[in-house]
Amino acid sequence: MALVYVPLICVALVCVALVCMALVCMGLVCMALVCMALVCMVLAQRGSRTQAEDRLFKHLFGGYNRWARPVPNTSDVVIVRFGLSIAQLIDVDEKNQMMTTNVWLKQQEWSDYKLRWDPAEFGNVTSLRVPSEMIWIPDIVLYNNADGEFAVTHMTKAQIFFTGTVHWVPPAIYKSSCSIDVTFFPFDQQNCKMKFGSWTYDKAKIDLEQMEQTVDLKEYWESGEWAIINATGTYNSKKYDCCAEIYPDVTYYFVIRRLPLFYTINLIIPCLLISCLTVLVFYLPSECGEKITLCISVLLSLTVFLLLITEIIPSTSLVIPLIGEYLLFTMIFVTLSIVITVFVLNVHHRSPSTHNMPRWVRGALLGRVPQWLMMNRPLPPMEFHDSPGLKLNPAYHWLETNMDAEGREETEEEEEDENICTCAGFPDASMGILYGHGSLHLRALEPEFKAPSQDSEIVLSPQIQKALEGVHYIADHLRSEDADSSVKEDWKYVAMVIDRIFLWLFIIVCFLGTIGLFLPPFLAGMI
Repeated sequence: MALVYVPLICVALVCVALVCMALVCMGLVCMALVCMALVCMVLAQRGSRTQAEDRLFKHLFGGYNRWARPVPNTSDVVIVRFGLSIAQLIDVDEKNQMMTTNVWLKQQEWSDYKLRWDPAEFGNVTSLRVPSEMIWIPDIVLYNNADGEFAVTHMTKAQIFFTGTVHWVPPAIYKSSCSIDVTFFPFDQQNCKMKFGSWTYDKAKIDLEQMEQTVDLKEYWESGEWAIINATGTYNSKKYDCCAEIYPDVTYYFVIRRLPLFYTINLIIPCLLISCLTVLVFYLPSECGEKITLCISVLLSLTVFLLLITEIIPSTSLVIPLIGEYLLFTMIFVTLSIVITVFVLNVHHRSPSTHNMPRWVRGALLGRVPQWLMMNRPLPPMEFHDSPGLKLNPAYHWLETNMDAEGREETEEEEEDENICTCAGFPDASMGILYGHGSLHLRALEPEFKAPSQDSEIVLSPQIQKALEGVHYIADHLRSEDADSSVKEDWKYVAMVIDRIFLWLFIIVCFLGTIGLFLPPFLAGMI
C-alpha cells in the first residue's frame, strides 16, 4: 500500500519546493521554512499510518486460517447479528411463483478474536477494510432460493475493528420461491417469505441474533406493480428430519399488494364492456340479421381475454382467479345468448302455414307479460275497411258505371229470358247483392246483414255475377293475407317480448356478476 502514496508524495514535494523558492525570492525565508516543516510533518504522519496498516495486515493475516471458526474454544458459539434491508422489489413471477428482490444483508456482524489489535501499537488505526475472501465469514444462505444462487455472489470488502468485530454488508439479488394465491387477481395480496440461516453450522456452532424486528425500507425504491404493506422478521429454531441438531434461522415475511390500475384499465374495463355487448344482443332487432354475428364476435373477444389471463396467472388447478371465473361465466352467458337468439329468430320467422300459436302463448306473451315489461304495442294502421264488413267501393263504381252505360237496356231484355237470375234471399253464400244505394257488401263479412226486401232486388246478368265472383275471390284472398299478416305480426311481437325478457334478465345477471367480481376483494380489504 505504500507504493500507492509514492506519486502523491513526489507531487507534494515538488509543489512545496516551488512555493518555498517563491517565498525565498520574496524575502520571506521564515515563512518558507514553516511551510516546509508543516509539509514534512504531514508526509511523515501519512507514511507512518501507511506503514502501520502494512504492519497491521502482516500482524493479523500472517498465520490467519480463514476456514476455522473464530472462537478460542470449540464449544463456544459464534453469535452472528443479522439484519435485512430491501432496495428494490424487482419482480413477482406469478407463473413460476418467484419473487425477485434486491437486498442488502445489513448489519451482518460477528466477533473474531483473531482479528484484535491494540490501536496504540499500529498508529492509532481503529478499523480496517479487507477483502471478505481473506477472513472467515458465516455461510448464511437463503433457504427458499428458486434459481440455485443460495449464497451471496458479489463478495464485497468487510470492515474489521480493533475489538475483533467484523461488519459485512454485501448486496445480493435473490429469487425466492413464493406461493402465489391468485384467487382475487388482479386485486390480490401475496404473502412471501425469505428464510436465512447457516447451511452447515447448527445452533451449537453458530447462532443468529436478529438486529431489528422489521425489514429496513429506508432505501426501498417503489415498485410500479407491487406495494409492500408489511415486512417483519422472526427468529426460529428448527430440527430437520435429516439431522439431529437444531438449526436457527431468521425468516422475513413480506406482505405485498398488487397495484391494480394497469389491469383495471387494460383488462377489467374492456372485459366489462364486452360483457355489456352481450346485453345489446337482445336489443338488436331480429330483422337486421346480425344478432348471431354479434354473439359470435363477443364470444371470440372473451376467448382472447381468457388466453391473456392464462399467460399471466400461474398454471395451477388449486384455485381459479376471480376474473377467470367471471370471464368463464360470461362465456357461458354468451353461449346461452346464442342459443336463445337462435330460438328467438325461429319464433320471429314463424307463420300460420308452419306453426299454430298456442293459447297460453297468446294469453301470456301477448297479454300480461308485455304489460309487466312496460311494452306498449302500437295500434295497427287504418285498413281499407272501416266496418266489420268489407265494403268494396271500387267494385261498386265499376258496377255503377256499367249499369249506367250498358246494363240498363240489357237488364230490361233479360228480364224476359229464362236465364234471369233473381237474387232474392241469396241462397248461395258466394253471391252478393247490390242495394239501392249502390254499395256492395259481402255477406260473410257483414254480421248485421239483413235480407233485402223484394222491392230492392236487382236482377244481375251472368257477366255481373261472374264479376261478383271475382270480387269475392279477391276479397277472400285479401282476407286470408290479412289474417296471415296478423298472425306473423303476432309471432314477431312474441319474439320481441322474449328478447325483452332476456334483455332484463341479462342486465340483472351482468350487474350481479360485476358486483361479484369486486365485492369479495372489497370485503377482504384488498380494494
